[in-house]
Amino acid sequence: MKLREPVTGGPCWAELGTSDLEAAKRFYAELFGWRPETDPRQQAGGYTVCHLDGAAVAALTPLYRQAQPVAWNVSFAVADADAAARWVTAAGGTVTQGPVDVFDAGRSAVAVDPAGAVFQLWQAGTFPGAGVFNAPGSLGWVELLTREPRRAAGFYTTVFGWSVTASARYPQWSLDGADFGGMVTMDEKFPHEVPAHWLPYFAVADVDTAAAGTTDGGGTVLMEPTSLPDGPRIAVLRDPQGAMFGVYRAGDGY
Repeated sequence: MKLREPVTGGPCWAELGTSDLEAAKRFYAELFGWRPETDPRQQAGGYTVCHLDGAAVAALTPLYRQAQPVAWNVSFAVADADAAARWVTAAGGTVTQGPVDVFDAGRSAVAVDPAGAVFQLWQAGTFPGAGVFNAPGSLGWVELLTREPRRAAGFYTTVFGWSVTASARYPQWSLDGADFGGMVTMDEKFPHEVPAHWLPYFAVADVDTAAAGTTDGGGTVLMEPTSLPDGPRIAVLRDPQGAMFGVYRAGDGY
């Protein structure tokens, strides 16, 4: 990802909703070296920010709603969450929660694109988002998996002002010339019950070691470590509670 800090319109944060917060803390602390800190305030509902060398890198949360799936979610920075929510609706998406103030940290909303992929809007207050990108253990790429790529391209370019490269193999999202993500068309290889979704990729020093660490920690390797042609070495993993995420070798190109 060519973005080095949160910028308006770009990915700024990754947040895991999990069925077992304590297990998730242990798993990701071992895998990425994260130091989790749970907000002690009752109103925070167990919200846990993970740090790496003093920088906030991601969050872990309990499931707040009965139907909420165990999954990683990606937040995109906006200047005005209420205005962005209106743009989402006007472009054919849905706002399912908020916008709502999160203490003095910022203002948040949960949205769904026209093909069913969930994402979040974040208007920064005292908290802008991740303190580091692209370094081992931090967010470095976001990928949309969708069955309706043309519709998705129209939606996100309208809402956020992104550009998308015209590539049959792997279209990439960019903002002011800075690539930060890609798009995969979900074909017959994807089970019908798997919905469209955003998948965060975290940088690691060694993809094979991360894959082995995932299985050692009780997780699953969904896509074995693979070196992409003219691209990074990557793997897609699943944690013990079922949340999917990707990893790539830091410095390889994402």
